[in-house]
Amino acid sequence: MTTADLIGKITQVVLALAFFAAAVGLILFLIDKAPKRGRDLWQLTLFLAPAVLLLAAGLIYPAVRTTLLSFANGAGDIVGLDNFVWAFTQPAGLISLRNTIIWVILVPLIATVVGLAYAVFIDRSRGERVYKALVFMPIAISFVGAGIIWRFVYEYRGPGIEQIGLLNQIVVWLGGEPVRWLQESPWNTFFLIIVMVWIQTGFAMVVLSASIKGVPTEQLEAAELDGTNGWQRFRNVVLPGIRGALVVVVTTISIATLKVFDIVRTMTAGNFETSVVANEMYTQAFRAGEAGRGAALAVVLFVMVLPIVIYNVRVLRQQREIR
Repeated sequence: MTTADLIGKITQVVLALAFFAAAVGLILFLIDKAPKRGRDLWQLTLFLAPAVLLLAAGLIYPAVRTTLLSFANGAGDIVGLDNFVWAFTQPAGLISLRNTIIWVILVPLIATVVGLAYAVFIDRSRGERVYKALVFMPIAISFVGAGIIWRFVYEYRGPGIEQIGLLNQIVVWLGGEPVRWLQESPWNTFFLIIVMVWIQTGFAMVVLSASIKGVPTEQLEAAELDGTNGWQRFRNVVLPGIRGALVVVVTTISIATLKVFDIVRTMTAGNFETSVVANEMYTQAFRAGEAGRGAALAVVLFVMVLPIVIYNVRVLRQQREIR
């Protein structure tokens, strides 16, 4: 970079900062000079305007454009509902939809149940912090990193060759033959699901553990005095007390699962019938050059997320009314 280029860059930064400072000064000046009766409205409008503009440019406009693009082909010609028909009739689209449904059923269910069980049994035990930290640790790993780690776990080498995959090495030690864990359909989908469960269980455990500690001790003691056993106290006192946390955990993990892309892309690239909607959307839009099909799958994914979000909002609103 020459001196002239460096000076030009510095000048651009200075001008941008000056423009930002001038805009802030103008906003403050307009608020100060606004009539007292409408000053609150002016303050609200002027301070929300940048956020609204950014929201419109970064979220609303792409959503509208993607929806319009879903009715066109790769060349930009309007084809009506052809892309949606393809998504629900062609093998690639049907496989991705089937796998996504399997993911969104199993991952939230298993991760929540395991996280809840772990929170209950480890709660107030000796070494609780250490045990919970070990389970929570995977959530700090990116999906790509987790995919690479577990790909080594499932790694396959032919018979007679030294195995570097943990599972196949155990199989060989037990006298068996190495298995192509990530190539055998439909079991490979379940092996990928294990990775997502491994990541999300820590999140479920932390949220539910905190919620369990918030259950009033008086209620548990009263139930114990009534002669109930541990399971009855858990079912009739603890579960109703953490219902809101359960809804948050299940919906959060469900939405994350619907959008899963990194794990599938890193471990199998969607091959061997392991593709999901998000991965197929990427494949069609950026690999096959079919932007319309990719946009249609994005719309399908959005429609699948909507019921979960609406249910979450309704439950939280009901709880707020009760309080």
